[in-house]
Amino acid sequence: MNTEALLRDVRTRLRDGGLRGCLLVRDLDSGEELGIEPDTPLPSASLVKVPLALATLERVRSGELDGATQLEVAPGRVTTPGPTGLSRFRHPSRIAIDDLIYLSTCLSDGTAADALFDLTPPDRVADMLQRAGVHGITVRHRTEELFDTPVERFDTRQAHLAHALAIGAGTDGRGHRVPQLDGSLANTGSARAFVDLLQAVWRPAGIQQEVAGRLRDLMAHNVLRHRLAPDFSSDASRWSSKTGTLLNLRHEIGVVEHADGRSFAIAVLTESLVPAGVQPGADALIAEAARTLRDHLRQQL
Repeated sequence: MNTEALLRDVRTRLRDGGLRGCLLVRDLDSGEELGIEPDTPLPSASLVKVPLALATLERVRSGELDGATQLEVAPGRVTTPGPTGLSRFRHPSRIAIDDLIYLSTCLSDGTAADALFDLTPPDRVADMLQRAGVHGITVRHRTEELFDTPVERFDTRQAHLAHALAIGAGTDGRGHRVPQLDGSLANTGSARAFVDLLQAVWRPAGIQQEVAGRLRDLMAHNVLRHRLAPDFSSDASRWSSKTGTLLNLRHEIGVVEHADGRSFAIAVLTESLVPAGVQPGADALIAEAARTLRDHLRQQL
């Protein structure tokens, strides 16, 4: 199958599965890439925790912060399904900055992330991305806003109503009645921008080697591995990633490193058109689409 036919087929399969997908796969060494709507910005949800980790690790490296410093962290006391770690704690804790980076990145812990945002606010994270040569990712707000969406306001039996609102309340210009999904208010990024970030971390130029290495290790130990990991993890490959999930958004970015030495950066940002919170079939379809593009690109080189 030629490339254009393959991309049409992948688009059709995603659409038939109730998904709009923005994907990009890039060979980290040759620069060859293959994508579908890779330049369309979408709200990034928890993907923002990767730039946050990068900025915090750089400040630790430069001596502005001491990773061993313990911070008093208020409990998140979140009771709705989804959030993990300190976000569900009931009592205050004292935790080192290094360990907050782990919780934020590997467990996608929003309360840990906001403790880090207290140290390095969103505008400074965005500035550090720019200085690292990574463009196209906006960082506008902390993660606590991700805990205040319509899904938290409905009974769990009515979660489909929140998803219906997420699907139907947008505008052609990427505006939205739900602020966390509004392209002018939310943290955003495109598949290409996140692949550029992965490129900068796996093939460091504007990022210090020490910082890049620590971030690669954190992403390799990501605990949330239900989306793309089943299609990219094997005895002959290493999958390092970060997921992002919010209302009808299902994202994942990562790098697969093969035993033959080839490495591919992958970013998949999707919007579900199905008003349901639990959609294992959608996650499987997302992984299949990403693998199809990686397989085709790998065979062409």
